[in-house]
Amino acid sequence: MNSQKQKWLYVVGHFIGLAMLCGFLPQVQGQQPIKIGLSVAQTGGTAGGGKSALLALQIWRDDVNAKGGLLGRKVELVVYDDQGNPALTPGIYAKLLDIDKVDLLIGPYATIAGAPVVPLAKQRGKLLMGNFGTQLNRAVHHDMYFNNIPWNDPAVPFENFFQLANSVGAKTVAFLSVDQEFGQLVVNAAKEHARKYGMQTVYEQKYPANTVDFSSMMRAIQAAKPDALFLSTYPNDGVAIVRAINEMGMASSVKLAGGCMVGLQYANNMESLGPMLNGLINYHFYVPEKTVDFPGVREFLARYEQLAPNAGADRLGYFLGPFTYAIGQALAEAITATKSLDDKVLANYLHTHEIQTVAGPVRYGQDGEWAAPRTLFIQYRGITGHDVDQFRQPGKQVILAPSQYKTGDLVWPFEKAHAQ
Repeated sequence: MNSQKQKWLYVVGHFIGLAMLCGFLPQVQGQQPIKIGLSVAQTGGTAGGGKSALLALQIWRDDVNAKGGLLGRKVELVVYDDQGNPALTPGIYAKLLDIDKVDLLIGPYATIAGAPVVPLAKQRGKLLMGNFGTQLNRAVHHDMYFNNIPWNDPAVPFENFFQLANSVGAKTVAFLSVDQEFGQLVVNAAKEHARKYGMQTVYEQKYPANTVDFSSMMRAIQAAKPDALFLSTYPNDGVAIVRAINEMGMASSVKLAGGCMVGLQYANNMESLGPMLNGLINYHFYVPEKTVDFPGVREFLARYEQLAPNAGADRLGYFLGPFTYAIGQALAEAITATKSLDDKVLANYLHTHEIQTVAGPVRYGQDGEWAAPRTLFIQYRGITGHDVDQFRQPGKQVILAPSQYKTGDLVWPFEKAHAQ
């Protein structure tokens, strides 16, 4: 190479370097994607919810990137399958930080897998967006943790069940609950609520999670003749209880039944049970009722439903979808407003601003939980056959509480509501 060409290349290189330093040309760093790391169950017992959560985040990523990304950079999700196993998540998150060098973190889906990650995030000084974990920060008090589940203390919302029971004159109650940590946390709180409203317990039974035969328990409940039946169940046992109620009938004394039945919110269980659900009361986070028709939620769910079959995710996506998409929206708003990826800067923004999401407005309170929880209590009504499309219609999952989201009154007693 001759000396004149070498001089020319030197001058050009020197000019480009000066231009980059002065901000006239994009920095190399600016061309790199913003990496957001997470683990989520794609196999194992919690994969159903994990796949739904992951699909919602992928839709958010694609939406953001279609608009040019954040801070002029594309967004990339770095995802590992944690199988819902808490023994795997600390190592995964260490790898995300130390090997993958991600910029931001979203926690594992669900409480058990997420629990070990909050202390790790605090130790590393990292912002952590929680992903449907329950009370993970109560003991750790990490000031850069923010949860997306629409309750703060999960025991509190179930007072709505007993308010409804009190409104129809219920004086006695039966409790049937799965013998696992969350199920017992809820039922213990429910017993406190019952005492508050002066309701006498006439039957109480907890059972192993693998129980499949509930006939003897149903007969005992019939003999106890309670005014209300509070159920705290997980998916498989909850489905079995609903089938037992339909096969054996409910005590004619029961004015209302339901409460905390995890898993009945999923499309496959609603489709399978169909009209067996009629009359039951359950908690939910989103249903297609007018009072929770927040801006953008229908558009999100329409895209979700198109992609769900190939992703192996819940076909409706009501329970998790809008709230996991909202994780991305919260991050995007904080990044855009502050023009920063600094964990502390973003955390300060999230602590001090209300975030507009497809799941409605969100303001974070103590320990990063929702300041104003929004757990819905719905009654299944008018379900015929087993076509999942009917659950996309209003009027099939009528909101009874909280009052500001109410779309109908309780139909009671249970036998009447069940027959409709």
